[in-house]
Amino acid sequence: MVAFGKKLKASQIQEWKRYYIDYKILKKKVNHYARQIENGGGNRLYVLKDFSRMLDNQIETIVLFIMEQQGLLATKLSNLREQRDALLQQGDSTNLSELREAYKAVGQDLLRLLFFLEMNAIGLRKILKKFDKRFGYSFTKYYVKTRANHPYSQLQQVFKHVGFGAMVGAISRNLAALQDDQESYVSIYDHPALPLQDPVIHSIKAAVDRLTNSTNFLHFLGKHALIVQDDLPTPPGDDAVDQSYDSISLFLNFANTFLYMVNTYIIVPTADNYSLSLGAAPTICGVVIGSMAVAQMFSSVYFSAWSNKSYFRPLVFSSIVLLVGNTLYALAYDLNSITVLLIGRLFCGLGSARAVNRRYISDCVPSKMRMKASAGFVSASALGMCEVKPASQPEVKIVQQTKLENHEVENGLAQPLLVSSEEKQQDDDDDEGQECNGNDDSSEETHKPATSIVAAYRLLTPSVKVQLLIYFMLKYAMEIVLAESSVVTTYYFKWPSSSVAIFLACLGLTVLPVNAIVGNYISNMFEERQVLLASEIMVCLGIVLSFEILFPYWILQYVSSAFITFVSAEVLEGVNLSLLSRVMSSRLSRGTYNGGLLSTEAGTLARVIADGTITLAGYWGMRRLLNATLVPSLFICIATIIATCSTYNSLY
Repeated sequence: MVAFGKKLKASQIQEWKRYYIDYKILKKKVNHYARQIENGGGNRLYVLKDFSRMLDNQIETIVLFIMEQQGLLATKLSNLREQRDALLQQGDSTNLSELREAYKAVGQDLLRLLFFLEMNAIGLRKILKKFDKRFGYSFTKYYVKTRANHPYSQLQQVFKHVGFGAMVGAISRNLAALQDDQESYVSIYDHPALPLQDPVIHSIKAAVDRLTNSTNFLHFLGKHALIVQDDLPTPPGDDAVDQSYDSISLFLNFANTFLYMVNTYIIVPTADNYSLSLGAAPTICGVVIGSMAVAQMFSSVYFSAWSNKSYFRPLVFSSIVLLVGNTLYALAYDLNSITVLLIGRLFCGLGSARAVNRRYISDCVPSKMRMKASAGFVSASALGMCEVKPASQPEVKIVQQTKLENHEVENGLAQPLLVSSEEKQQDDDDDEGQECNGNDDSSEETHKPATSIVAAYRLLTPSVKVQLLIYFMLKYAMEIVLAESSVVTTYYFKWPSSSVAIFLACLGLTVLPVNAIVGNYISNMFEERQVLLASEIMVCLGIVLSFEILFPYWILQYVSSAFITFVSAEVLEGVNLSLLSRVMSSRLSRGTYNGGLLSTEAGTLARVIADGTITLAGYWGMRRLLNATLVPSLFICIATIIATCSTYNSLY
């Protein structure tokens, strides 16, 4: 397992190696400071100032070199511009192909410089993260706050790649004008959507997008899946061969995800009526809905462990257990037994293989396709929620996962799914294990992923804990809106089950268009941490507007507040999981107790508590149910806003 310091050294552009961040020296310095403080001979204020000075010097070296290279590239572009003007004045078009190749060469030089900048940015983030972990306080918050917001900030040069945009524009404009080896009057400024055919432009754009954390709709949507992407960029000129994978297997993975979401939410419109028909109170719907989430807290762990060895068998097992669970849920009506109904939902939770779905995309889908596959995963989840069929009576719907009995389909699924994820783990970056010994040799034990929930918890920094709290909050708020919708609308508005189903379907249909707007526009205009905080405030606003203050309670008030809460929580989820994947330890990116499992457990726990809250609040009477369930949501939301503000500067 190769640590980041060795990866950095191996991927350096040799003629520029003296200008890279000296990660090895900085890491040794951190270990030296740690030993001093442990022995009682170090001053924390001195450590902060001295390490800040070292980082300032490193960043200044990087920035000055970048400016020097930008000057050289600008000179080359200026000379090419003069050559082009001279050819146009002479009416000579025979050398346009050579001129085009010269622009491509400048593009390759720019790509190398962007790669240099990106590697240094990753190194800076990692050393700040290591410092925070060793000393137990947020040096990153102090450093970023004092450097990034300064009018003469050199840190902004690293993370915002100042000056590169003009060169990208010059190369793109001239290559577009010289397409097909002839002078063209087509301008990228007049036609912003003009497709640029040259691969070097696509490579530059991808590098710039990574640096700015810019994203399009698919990338933003894919972040909801918390599927970890490759940590280090690919050096320019390296054409990595994508591993083979089976498209049928990916499709079946999406189908399994879709059916899981249908299985989760199809009972919501009729859960209260079904409970009444079995002699229970309508608010028992909270227990009925939440029982699946309770079982899922346990199933996530064994499915995550099982997916370390296989994907095919867990999915088959999931299908069988879900079939049993839905059959019991249907038989409960004929047996007139609420116990059988709850056992059926527990079986559905025990068959929830969402952890396997995530791991399959992370391990088996090629890196170039992984973000699109992640977006497909989220889209399948959203569409599954929309497939809630209107029902006028307490009708039971059996959702059966497709059994994988067809020989051809089974063969297609078995090939990539049976591949162990150990190969991927060998390539994962894990620099966290190189601690106080002051050299590059680290014990094998410190490189291993977390082996228990307790070990995983110890790897959580304050920033990670806050992001998990935010995920808990948004899932709690969404579950309150969804799970009590049937009870609330029946009590206040006398809605039939069909109207509740249409309302829930409309909520689900907002996921894709809202994420399209956020992914294509908002996330490119603002930083992720800004979108995160704004989304939390909007969720809080939606919760406040949901309270019943005046009687009668208006349909418009309920519907609009529910849409604000749900849509804001959907936007928040994508940004939250994206930031979570960046601030968590690399040791949590693999193994059984990984970041995906932790977020799943946090979200599932939120759903369990929310459903339990609905049932308990029902004992106070239907008149108080709505406000009683909204009060905890409001307090949790306010707490997350305060926690976000306290760690805001570390979310860089």
